[in-house]
Amino acid sequence: MTTETASVPAPQEPENAEGNRPPQEVKSPRALAWTRRRHSAARFWREYRTHRAGVVGLAALVLIALAALGAPLLVGSDAQSVTEAPGEAMQAPSGEFPLGTDQFGRDLLALLVWGARISLTVGLLAAFLSVAIGTVVGITAGHYRGWYATVIMRVTDWFLVMPTLVLAIALASVMDRSVWTIILAIGVTTWPTTARLVRAQTLAVESRPYIERARALGGGHGHIMARHVLPNVMPLVLAQTTLVISSAILTEATLAFLGLGDPTVVSWGGLLQDAREAGAVSAGDWWYLAPPGIAIAVVALAFTLCGRAVESVLNPRLGVSR
Repeated sequence: MTTETASVPAPQEPENAEGNRPPQEVKSPRALAWTRRRHSAARFWREYRTHRAGVVGLAALVLIALAALGAPLLVGSDAQSVTEAPGEAMQAPSGEFPLGTDQFGRDLLALLVWGARISLTVGLLAAFLSVAIGTVVGITAGHYRGWYATVIMRVTDWFLVMPTLVLAIALASVMDRSVWTIILAIGVTTWPTTARLVRAQTLAVESRPYIERARALGGGHGHIMARHVLPNVMPLVLAQTTLVISSAILTEATLAFLGLGDPTVVSWGGLLQDAREAGAVSAGDWWYLAPPGIAIAVVALAFTLCGRAVESVLNPRLGVSR
């Protein structure tokens, strides 16, 4: 006697009233673009996490940024007041004042936290201005070529051979002493390096066949630069931005130390300038000099580590150590 096993029918897709299977959902081009961007961002972060130095730099920047944003809650909004200073002038570090006090009796730890806001803001905005100018100049010079590229690159060469700090000092001296003056002085004097790099990348991109096809299909200059060239140079621009920020922070500290910063705000370079004026160098008051200098060095190093990690992720052929 044989037993037969009943076969289980395979599940079938439901059919509509007309007996046809429902069509699969088709994503719009915008949804597909956002999906690709999310996947690219996730892949970038996976690669970035493999660089220990870059992760350390990013962690340091996050901590400093959180401290700067939370300055009113962490140290109070009256920490910059001269008339309401809580201590005596030039007190050494103690339990009450871990980093000592300045010449007015203000807590140096609180001033260091408040100074991070101005130093980071100036560094970020000045770097973005510098990179924006350099990107526009580099893309247009690489795209149009001819007499325009010759003239604009000779101007770029002139800015390259001139000392950046001297130009920034000259601009800051003839303009009003404010934070925006420092941002403008740094931004308009540090763009040539970015322009050179972006122009070289633009020339490489425009030699590819799809650029010729875009021209043959009627793509104008703006369409080619915005839709084809700019997306391909953005990885280079991103890596360059992280490196320019550290240079901008150092330049801001130098200008503030020379007395060209805004005297109404507290910055790390301004603290160094106040320490020099108070005679901290000759008196040996190291606690007035060391914390701002160390903070500037740590932030500049952190941005440099992040920039090298970003460069290695975007261009693995560089072979940056992890």
